[in-house]
Amino acid sequence: MSMAVVGMIAGMALGFAGYFGGFGAFLLVAALGAIGFVAGRFLEGDLELGDFFRSRDDRRDRR
Repeated sequence: MSMAVVGMIAGMALGFAGYFGGFGAFLLVAALGAIGFVAGRFLEGDLELGDFFRSRDDRRDRR
């Protein structure tokens, strides 16, 4: 599935949540989507847990 289709589905889900559930539901869906995105990247191996805890100087040295 292309990233455009994934983005469209995410936008539609946020739109439905905002329309039917109000702004609180919109924020909840957006936050859970972000958590799911980070979890997916972690499971695919694109992210490491240490990436969240290193300082910026350490990241520059690693590249």
